[in-house]
Amino acid sequence: MIPAPIKPQISIDDLERIDIRVGTVVAVEDVPRSQRLVKLTVDFGDHSRTILVGMKGERPDPAGDLIGRQSLFVVNLAPRRMAGELSQGMLFDIGSADGILPAVALLERPVPNGARAA
Repeated sequence: MIPAPIKPQISIDDLERIDIRVGTVVAVEDVPRSQRLVKLTVDFGDHSRTILVGMKGERPDPAGDLIGRQSLFVVNLAPRRMAGELSQGMLFDIGSADGILPAVALLERPVPNGARAA
């Protein structure tokens, strides 16, 4: 893989507008109307959210791979309806934008759900 060019420079104010939080995946369900989407239920400590992820077909057992695992999520995106379901955030993964098999960004050790990335 040849790394893509670095995106245009942003200010620290731009970065601080993105709310990235730790959440634990508590459920993974198929989205029957989609060939790509699975529905995650994610615990953020004080609330849970539904987050749709285009990973169907990328791994044989998304539920077995993700349930109970902590990852990073963008939580201040506008909700978006896809395949009849509402997504309330975005999972961080590495590789899909570059056309390689994505890897989910997982934490090196447990931290409280809802903890913010700097």
